[in-house]
Amino acid sequence: MALDHGDPGDAPSVPPPLSLVVADRRPSAAEEARTIATSTNTATLASLTADGNPWASFVTYGLHGGAPVLCVSRMAEHGRNLAGDQRASLSIVAPQSQTDPLASGRITLAGVVERPEGDELAAAREAHLAGVPAAKYYLDYSDFTLWIMRVHRVRWVGGYGRMDSATAEDYAEAAPDPVSPTSAYAIEHLNADHSTSLMAMARELGGYPDATSAECTAADRYGLDLKVLTPRGIAYTRVGYATPIDSAGELRAATVELAKRSVGGR
Repeated sequence: MALDHGDPGDAPSVPPPLSLVVADRRPSAAEEARTIATSTNTATLASLTADGNPWASFVTYGLHGGAPVLCVSRMAEHGRNLAGDQRASLSIVAPQSQTDPLASGRITLAGVVERPEGDELAAAREAHLAGVPAAKYYLDYSDFTLWIMRVHRVRWVGGYGRMDSATAEDYAEAAPDPVSPTSAYAIEHLNADHSTSLMAMARELGGYPDATSAECTAADRYGLDLKVLTPRGIAYTRVGYATPIDSAGELRAATVELAKRSVGGR
């Protein structure tokens, strides 16, 4: 009998919170997707060959709004594929230093590509050059074509157990997170110099009063992700700022406020 995605018997259990998790707002799937899309300029393009077979290839892109702009050669198979069938998808993986690649954030954007015209062509050209400066050496070659993807479907995966879909409209209207792309130094500082405060946050705001230690694993405009060690095992929780912040420069004040709340009441 075939087995589904069940517990193989030796998987560690994740202890649930013992008290209310305060202000656990997270970025939406659309915001997460826009953040990942802006975090890199490389993707895997899935196109369709003339006989209808899937074809995956490495591409670079810029962004016009949230729409990926590709510049591909008709000498390449994916260039010929797009000319014949405009249905396509892009798989984009956020830059990470995770030991386990499947713990990294990634998105799939699916839709159709079109050749931009008029004012949109000029804007798409600039968007691609902004994302891929090296394209200035080949962008105007006669065999290269600019394509802009009209995103119809968005799927975001944030790692194990974190995934969601977003509508094309929500994706187009969402803004990339202004904090997470440049938060690495702040996270390192929090873990190195403020471990006691992080543990207090996990205990008082994150729902784990039995936490024996806590490590910050991510920061965004709404709050911090914490990895928590308890006598019951390892857990993951969220602590939110009093109000969203608009830049990494505001992160220090926001985390100081969290530390004060975690020792002085909510």
